[in-house]
Amino acid sequence: MNSGRLPYGRQDINQDDVDAVRRVLESDLITQGPVVVQFENALAQYCGSDFAIAVNSATSALHIACMALGVGQGDTVWTVPNTFVASANCARYCLADVDFVDIDPKTYTMCPDALASKLEQAKTTGTALPSVVIVVHFAGQACDMRVIAQLAERFNFKLIEDASHAVGARYENKPVGNCQYSDITVFSFHPVKIVTSGEGGMATTNNKALAEKMRLHRSHGVFRPEPGSGRVDDEPWIYEQSSLGYNYRMTDIHAALGLSQLQRLDEFVERRHQLADRYVSKLDHLPFVLPYQSANSYSALHLYPVLVPASEQQASVRRDLFDYMQSQDIGVNVHYIPVHTQPYYQQLGFRQGDFPASEHYYQRTISLPLFSRMTDAEQDRVVNCLEVFAHSLGVRFAA
Repeated sequence: MNSGRLPYGRQDINQDDVDAVRRVLESDLITQGPVVVQFENALAQYCGSDFAIAVNSATSALHIACMALGVGQGDTVWTVPNTFVASANCARYCLADVDFVDIDPKTYTMCPDALASKLEQAKTTGTALPSVVIVVHFAGQACDMRVIAQLAERFNFKLIEDASHAVGARYENKPVGNCQYSDITVFSFHPVKIVTSGEGGMATTNNKALAEKMRLHRSHGVFRPEPGSGRVDDEPWIYEQSSLGYNYRMTDIHAALGLSQLQRLDEFVERRHQLADRYVSKLDHLPFVLPYQSANSYSALHLYPVLVPASEQQASVRRDLFDYMQSQDIGVNVHYIPVHTQPYYQQLGFRQGDFPASEHYYQRTISLPLFSRMTDAEQDRVVNCLEVFAHSLGVRFAA
């Protein structure tokens, strides 16, 4: 990019990545072939999971995860409002009802206390308990999975980790995606994520039956019987459709890029931590609330959301900051508009005020640029603009 505009996120592509894709383009197989399997095996090994299933997006991975867990009409799935809409939409694709659990105001992830309270209330009143809860590892930081898993066992629901932000993250010093505390974990490889395959996603699990179901669902519900199985008279061209699936397959082209990128995952996360540490040292004198890091979690730092000072004018302050940074060619962003406030979910009966912690966070948050190729000089440019803006406020807010 020669314009001087600084984005909030950017992919890091090197010659090894280009060469990996070129090799696939020059091979006989460019759709779903051996490189997809290599990518799956590499991520499973990195995470410490038994199985990994590659698909064309994290949204597709969330959908087939719900399908594999048997989510359907009459079921209820809970997630958080502070996420991209896909974390909730995947349940709606399965015709299930959706509800939300508010976030912890420090971590911005699902609050275990709020989840426990909502579960107890549902049990007491006889309202629907969730069949699946989808937790979201926001901005790269894992939820408190041990506590949430204990609730899953107590209230008999399945757990999906939406780790779209968290490849390379750790929880209790183990890689996110090992599925110790969940049934399925989902990753994203969109270009602004930690590593990219262009577009793509992956689901990990330790359950062989779930892995087989997800592989089936990603490819039309179609499979080829093993030779000698006696199925359909063993004609070599035979394939069978056993369920209604989708075309969610990843190509070898995308997998080659993802596999190459995966070799630098730890390097990418380490650089993000260096930049985050610089933000802490350079912004601590300004009236912004910086991201909290849990002691039991090592964040992948997909995002760096800061909060403007709390005040009656916080929404307008955030908008002024957004406009000012954009005018300086610094591409800040906002993550996320609470899902329950979207028109589609308002039509389902949700209202402003339903999840106050998520709404309060949204009114104050703005994501600063953070990506592995960001230079110290580029980051200093962001800091300088924040200093100018903070001083222009004219007053010191209580953060």
